[in-house]
Amino acid sequence: MREGIHPKYDYVVFWDQSSDFKFLTKSTMSSKDTIVWEDGNTYPVLKIEVSSASHPFYTGKKMFLDTAGRVEKFNKRYTKK
Repeated sequence: MREGIHPKYDYVVFWDQSSDFKFLTKSTMSSKDTIVWEDGNTYPVLKIEVSSASHPFYTGKKMFLDTAGRVEKFNKRYTKK
């Protein structure tokens, strides 16, 4: 493989904000925010809105997630000024 063209692949903690569920995995994504994991090491943390701990398909519960009014956010960003 050529050097310098591949993204860094390292451990990252994904944190589901809606259910306060955290899991450690490897990813090419990174973040400036860090968290101290159960093993004592510090890892970058990525905050997500939905994971298997909160998704209705996996939990069997019907949930309504309105994350900061997606339609309003879209309209605010793309309306003509």
